Amino acid sequence: MKLSFDNSYAALPEAFFARQHPAPAPAPRLLAFNTALAQELGIEVEAGDDLAAIFSGNALPKGADPIAQAYAGHQFGGFSAQLGDGRAVLLGEVMDTNGARRDIALKGSGRTPFSRGGDGLAWMGPVLREYLLSEAMHALGVPTTRALAAVATGGEVVRPTGSMTGVLPGAVLTRVAASHLRVGTFQYFAARRMLPELETLFDYARARHAPQAAGPHEFLQSVIDRQAELVAHWLSLGFIHGVMNTDNTSISGETIDYGPCAFMDIYHPVTVYSSIDAHGRYAYDNQAAVIPWNMAQLASSLIPLMPDQEQAVQMFTTTVNAMPDRIEAAWLRRFAGKLGLGAPREGDQALIGDLLALMQAGQSDFTNTFRALSAGGAQDQFADRDGFAAWQARWHARLAAQGALEGTIEQARPNAQTRAAMEAVNPALIARNHRVEAMIEAAVAGDMAPFERLMRAYARPFEAQAEFADLARPPAASEVVGATYCGT
Repeated sequence: MKLSFDNSYAALPEAFFARQHPAPAPAPRLLAFNTALAQELGIEVEAGDDLAAIFSGNALPKGADPIAQAYAGHQFGGFSAQLGDGRAVLLGEVMDTNGARRDIALKGSGRTPFSRGGDGLAWMGPVLREYLLSEAMHALGVPTTRALAAVATGGEVVRPTGSMTGVLPGAVLTRVAASHLRVGTFQYFAARRMLPELETLFDYARARHAPQAAGPHEFLQSVIDRQAELVAHWLSLGFIHGVMNTDNTSISGETIDYGPCAFMDIYHPVTVYSSIDAHGRYAYDNQAAVIPWNMAQLASSLIPLMPDQEQAVQMFTTTVNAMPDRIEAAWLRRFAGKLGLGAPREGDQALIGDLLALMQAGQSDFTNTFRALSAGGAQDQFADRDGFAAWQARWHARLAAQGALEGTIEQARPNAQTRAAMEAVNPALIARNHRVEAMIEAAVAGDMAPFERLMRAYARPFEAQAEFADLARPPAASEVVGATYCGT
């Protein structure tokens, strides 16, 4: 396999990481390989390449320099001064065909100095879940880490709790990211008052992710901008990350860590799936409140780099406090697009809010309701049809004001151009939790066909695909999966 590494993080001082080889896999077997992504990364697969050995960590590609990265983080509000890659190793970096630097890392590859008593392994379920969900998010247009490969190790992993318990088949995911730098990476050095290392990290992160930033304040603003857009995008799709700890908040603005994540079926703003989120800290609607808190932790970590720290506190506080307005503007823009409204106008926020209130009261399916507004039959998503009809009249009046309505008063609907614009942002298919769990059960039993079918379907989420019409159906009461688990 031809793979040209260009490793920059491993050239930093060793306080940033621990050198760590992956644990050997007893009998690796390739489960999935992302050929299109490999080509994007400039990877050339040659005849005779043992991809299972390579992407399990048994046969490291030439130029790989495996390390486990150090970082800290707030987990559900409590600070841990040392977390780090407890079950992952960064093999190295490549420059992709677009000239962008990308990390290639193994997840589930065994113990590291940061494992904190864990085994450092992953079982097949979370590996396939992250592979599927990250690629589905990419197809939806959401900034995200990507999945390059999934390999069954041939070993066993013991998990006492989760959607499946007991002795489970081990697996390794190969994850690709713009970088694995996190808010927690900055917290690691700031908490230790390691100013030279903090300065080195800032210089490295700025060069990689915000070269236009003149200093820490501009750098902070660039991260805030990316995270505001990212969370608004999540909300527009009914996505719940589930574990928005600062060690899972990336500097690059990508979605990272697909442990207890899920897409909502029935709309409710306080929906929680994560089994470990007992108090709803990372509930659907609370994500917009959590991310400014996370950015405040990044700001605190950057203050030691400022010449006038008292002034920096005031400046950074003002910047972080402005973030909710930034998120709200991004949210309004995205939801206005979902309703075909174009540029938001006065009254649009109330129109969107009233629709969501109707959906909540009637237990409407989030994805199918928005899709039906352009495709037809939206009234069937509402228990209160009269309430929806009154709302629809207001919506149609708003569309008519921008020349986006066609048909008679009785049969009015968004015009063709507006319907196309709505269908470009309202997916027909999302990775519904019950489908993902059924796929995992099949894969553990040796049947990869459901995984392959879901991968094909979710690669084109905005298209109405007749062969996958069943995947648009919400779960029946007996199929609902109400809790998700970190699981690795």
